[in-house]
Amino acid sequence: MIKKISEKDKKDWENFIKSKDKIHDKDISYKKRLNKDIHMEIDLHGYSLDDANKKIFEFVNECYDKKVKSINIITGKGLRSKNTDDPYSSTNLGILKHSVPEFIKNNSELMKKIKSINFDESYSKNKGSFNIYLKKS
Repeated sequence: MIKKISEKDKKDWENFIKSKDKIHDKDISYKKRLNKDIHMEIDLHGYSLDDANKKIFEFVNECYDKKVKSINIITGKGLRSKNTDDPYSSTNLGILKHSVPEFIKNNSELMKKIKSINFDESYSKNKGSFNIYLKKS
């Protein structure tokens, strides 16, 4: 079935083509919305405990300032940690998987910017990462 184009539709089309008016770009509003829903990620493999804590502090603050909504922090599972060889160190807190969430939880400045942390993810034996959801700045 072929529909015939009406004379009114033809005139409207011709007027549209000749017009210098611009059409609203829907992609602009979509891109603005995307920026608000940004998700960032940081991988802490290879960092020492002190360096990881410093990096997390800087990264969370930077993401908060950029209005990032969520952060995925990759700590690793701690399976190859050399910490288990030292009988005088804590096997749990020396491993980034356990120490980074504790550092965040005990840092009041960071916690003011954080809406929620999925600690269950960080303590899971099968997972080497966890998510942080930031408040709106």
